[in-house]
Amino acid sequence: MTPVEAAKKILDTMLGHLGFHPEIEIHDSEEEPCLQILTTRSELLIGKDGERLDDLQYLVNRVLRKHFPKAPRVRIDCEHYRAIQEDKLSAEVRAAADGVKATGKPFKMRPLNAYYRRLVHNALIDDPDVESVSPGGDDRLKRILIRTRGSSASADSPSASAE
Repeated sequence: MTPVEAAKKILDTMLGHLGFHPEIEIHDSEEEPCLQILTTRSELLIGKDGERLDDLQYLVNRVLRKHFPKAPRVRIDCEHYRAIQEDKLSAEVRAAADGVKATGKPFKMRPLNAYYRRLVHNALIDDPDVESVSPGGDDRLKRILIRTRGSSASADSPSASAE
């Protein structure tokens, strides 16, 4: 059994104990394998802002690494929720960057977890006119500042590195 098949079994077992019996598909990608949960009760598994998906993903990966220490990180999605959110975030970042270019005023994103902050940083990394800056600290959710490249506007101890 491969690590991804083991992850699918772990997820299926967890969901079964919770009273769910969904179809789970394995999707391979360049970055990481994804287990796509297909169910009519997706809102119960997604939770508010995908928090339950994050929790399931964390647990599956922890259990998987106990059995396969070198296993790749597995992503958990439900009814393509994460893909839809990433598309929305991408559009939001493009619009914010265009606004910053037009006005010169920095734009503060809504609070984002590390994964989504990394998407924002990567979306703007090749843009010569704007940059994204993350505040320091240990908070799980942080607000990224999008500003004109090289400006000195503060973002609570800026760090322009991708997370």
